[in-house]
Amino acid sequence: IPDILANAGGVTVSYFEWLQDINRRQWSLERVTEELEDHMLEAWEDVRTEVDDKGLTWRDAAYVVALSRIAEAKETRGLWP
Repeated sequence: IPDILANAGGVTVSYFEWLQDINRRQWSLERVTEELEDHMLEAWEDVRTEVDDKGLTWRDAAYVVALSRIAEAKETRGLWP
């Protein structure tokens, strides 16, 4: 498992906490667990696809996915701020 994915769970749950705070809502433990599992499995599949399609190492594939997401966001939103 690439370190990027292995360490992403805590960051993802922190993001969920931020979402709950700005929306003034509280999620159940079950919802947090389900959301985390969904996000992590999606990330795993995205990285696995890069490994299989391009023959990359898991770590390099994780970087490819991350940089692709950054490029997509920049293209969608433009250079901000």
